Amino acid sequence: MNPKHWKTSIRIRLVAGATYLAFFAGCAQIAVVSEKRPAPLPPGSGADQVATQTINGALSEEKKQPIVALGEFVAAARDALQRLDRNPADALALRDYNFAVARIFTVVRDAKLDPWTHPMRVGANGEFTLTWKRDPRPEWNLALYDLIPADELDFKGTYVKDHVTKEGIGAPLVAKRELTPQQASAFFTPPYIYYSVTATAQFEGSRCIISINDPLAGESVRVDGHTYPLAADFTASYAMLLAREKPQKLGLARMLRPQEYAATARVARLEPYNPNKTVLLVIHGLMDTPATWVPMLNDLRGDKDIRRNYQFWFYSYPSGYPYPYSAAILRQELDAIEKKFPLRKPMVVVAHSMGGSITHTLLTDAGTTLWLEAFGHPPAQTPMDPNSKRLLEEVLIFNHRRDIGRVVFMSTPHRGADLARNWIGRIGSMLVRTPTKLLTIGQTLRANLTADPAALQVKRLPNSVDTLAPNNRFVVAINKIPMTKTIPYHSIIGDRGRGDTPKQRRCRRLLEQPPRGCQERAHRPVRARITPQRASHRRSPSHSATQYQVPSNPTTATFCSRHSSPCRRCR
Repeated sequence: MNPKHWKTSIRIRLVAGATYLAFFAGCAQIAVVSEKRPAPLPPGSGADQVATQTINGALSEEKKQPIVALGEFVAAARDALQRLDRNPADALALRDYNFAVARIFTVVRDAKLDPWTHPMRVGANGEFTLTWKRDPRPEWNLALYDLIPADELDFKGTYVKDHVTKEGIGAPLVAKRELTPQQASAFFTPPYIYYSVTATAQFEGSRCIISINDPLAGESVRVDGHTYPLAADFTASYAMLLAREKPQKLGLARMLRPQEYAATARVARLEPYNPNKTVLLVIHGLMDTPATWVPMLNDLRGDKDIRRNYQFWFYSYPSGYPYPYSAAILRQELDAIEKKFPLRKPMVVVAHSMGGSITHTLLTDAGTTLWLEAFGHPPAQTPMDPNSKRLLEEVLIFNHRRDIGRVVFMSTPHRGADLARNWIGRIGSMLVRTPTKLLTIGQTLRANLTADPAALQVKRLPNSVDTLAPNNRFVVAINKIPMTKTIPYHSIIGDRGRGDTPKQRRCRRLLEQPPRGCQERAHRPVRARITPQRASHRRSPSHSATQYQVPSNPTTATFCSRHSSPCRRCR
């Protein structure tokens, strides 16, 4: 073997091995969940003493006599509710009620009972009928879900450090449902649904009627004639989703072998659809997955105004794809999901790293400009294979999305990243396998592209790493087209913790004042923030604070609308 080639091969293997080790060592424990048995309630006094004795007695019965234990939990919930009726501020009565309602679901789950399809007689003598208040929405059919009390879940991990809960009435649950790939595609959800819901129980004589409430849809609930704050656990569902899916194993694999994970490209909902809320769509970056957003979304769900006004969707894609191709898939996915779940308000897009490059295309009126830049002739006058032409038209010919109302870019390399064209980036690019579907496109491009000696030269279709290089033809061409003036955008830029350096002060001045040499490029006001973080951070307090400010604060800084950030040409 040629010594030069041998050294290059060794270098590639060392870099690949180091990347794998660093990636999995840093992400191994993002969420771990285990189930635990609820501890008996501490003994009380007076009416509470009777309630705790009933509940603790039922705890000892649930394994041997689940129907009897169910009756005792229902009785305890009814008695606690009567105490709350006399004194809605009785904290012990509220504790007993919530605990008893949660244990109803414990017994139903452990004993594999089904009171949701048909009402069930429970108790030693069948003194109660357990049923539920049916919801007309098919998605809310309790028989479809495994309902897990949140107080039986013990979780830890780097992505679920903050346990976001809300005090109030009801038993917080995680509603889990497994879908077929066809169902997940039709419903625009992940293959496993994990919703945060809260159960309450009301009584009509001997009938115990369970209601399932969405804590993301309302802050309070009416129970037995009184209005109470609705209890909630917003983190438990995220923890179960992360522990089940183990997305930390997919980020690197989806970059290196995108074809194997083509089915994971989708726009999906993280909660039940609410037409009255604004969609907040998050888009991850290179070698990443939607799980990267969980810490931030978890924090945001702790804010009442965010819960009331926003619903979370995500775009997931194999990050080995060239990002213009991933952007074309996103446009198709948005068209499809909006047919099923129409938007009443323009969405907000929050995108990190390469996800911001994808989002850049959603704000751009390219028309045929990119096509002409690449091939020198309009599509009708460019001879090529029809299938290749159709795909290239989807990738290169587009206009800005009118369903977007605002964008937040986080550490986005609008003009490319130098790392993508140096030796590290070139080795990384060599490790990405080109999908079979795109091999023909690569041959078509080589045969038809106009000559450009300054552009990045590759002997195949550019992959994600290639399309992040500053001298990539697409990157250069799209930055010649101003982004639309109709959609305000914001940028969060990390300075790697360097603090108040001369370079940062210069950057801040460029952000705050339109450069003289760029006046003709139609500046418009946007909000910008420089944070003491690395580009990979999406969860710093300043990041979350900026998310809160985006919908309402006036804009305070300016960018060059052509180059999207202070750029070499403007300096």
